[in-house]
Amino acid sequence: MIKVKIYKDSYLIKGFTISGHANFKPYGDDIVCAAVSILGYTALKSLMDVCNIDEDQILYKIDEDTGYMDVRLPDILDESLLKDTQIVLNTFLVGIKLLIESYPKYIILKYRGGVSDD
Repeated sequence: MIKVKIYKDSYLIKGFTISGHANFKPYGDDIVCAAVSILGYTALKSLMDVCNIDEDQILYKIDEDTGYMDVRLPDILDESLLKDTQIVLNTFLVGIKLLIESYPKYIILKYRGGVSDD
């Protein structure tokens, strides 16, 4: 099962962690793992390319073998960047929720800190 944790500070998303494998299909054919992975990588790259946050400012760790990705925003962001990051991270969250609707046995979503929107 894939576990997705959303880290919040009040109503703001500050980061996320993805861990595990769906085991929906064998490695290489698992569309659930592939979908969650692409959402995570797209969010990370969008924080860099769309929000223009330097790669060295984003705290992230990736281990493809174990299916682990942890992405955290820097503590200090100016107001305009904060708005853009929330668009990116909320879009990531929408994608995860859509996948859960189709594959509820393979993905679990949890929130840490702040307020859940569920």
